[in-house]
Amino acid sequence: MIKTSSNAVLLQPETIKKHDRGGGASTTPLVTRGVGATAFITGYTEFAGGAEIPFHSHNCEESVMLVEGNAIFDIDGEEFSVKPQDVTFIPPNVTHRFRNASKTEPMKILWIYGSQDATRTLVETGETRPVAAEHAN
Repeated sequence: MIKTSSNAVLLQPETIKKHDRGGGASTTPLVTRGVGATAFITGYTEFAGGAEIPFHSHNCEESVMLVEGNAIFDIDGEEFSVKPQDVTFIPPNVTHRFRNASKTEPMKILWIYGSQDATRTLVETGETRPVAAEHAN
């Protein structure tokens, strides 16, 4: 991380620790409270071939951009093919998930949550945790 005199920050993802989320997914936090953000958080999630995250919802708005690979976006009982540079907007409390469309090639998303206090609620268990907890050491 490089911080300027104005408190702007340059992040170099290859120098940031990835956090294993299980099931072939790992997350790299980017813009967080730790770098001075006050209104939102961002990061990457990488999916191994065939990986998917479980259905969940958040307590705030979320936008996701597919950075590499091909994905399937499940929402509202439908599935949508997503290609690199496609972007989603997901309102609060809407159940969704992303899946890697490839069984062999990796996939990577950039996510943005509209709150420092974003949570993830898993549909299957009802468990709610802060998104930031996924990045704790």
